[in-house]
Amino acid sequence: MHAFDISGWLPAGLAMGLGATLAIDLWVQLLRRGAGIGATDWAMVGRWVAGLGRGRLQLSAEQARRRERGDLLLGWLTHYAVGIAYALIYLALLQVASTAVSLPSALLFGTATVLAPWLILQPGLGRGWFANQTPRPVQTRLLNLATHLLFGAGLYLFWQATDLLNH
Repeated sequence: MHAFDISGWLPAGLAMGLGATLAIDLWVQLLRRGAGIGATDWAMVGRWVAGLGRGRLQLSAEQARRRERGDLLLGWLTHYAVGIAYALIYLALLQVASTAVSLPSALLFGTATVLAPWLILQPGLGRGWFANQTPRPVQTRLLNLATHLLFGAGLYLFWQATDLLNH
């Protein structure tokens, strides 16, 4: 990574964010089917995001259960938008630090992103800080960590793929 050139890393960040998010979604589906581990309810996330626009920071138990039109689509769009935003933030941080994409930095960044669901999303969904109000908090936290570590690996792998395509 050299001088700031958004025309170069904006497409890379888009590919990295989309690819890494898709990778974790595929992994979660494998866990769900193979081990019976539940996946994120993206419709509930969509309801939460819609509520943020109305000044509601946390879903009530009733709101969490009540399906609304478009909530699933909004949840999935939010999920992928956040993945892309994370990739762009990662690239921007590397730009500021004048360093290149590397597997260790991508894994560290991916792991650090787990703080967002622990401190923002899960409390907003009524699951408590650090998933402490889920049925199995320790298992949830470990799965969250593993998922975000995989996201970091996906950032690196999709950076490599975009770099290969550009050379």
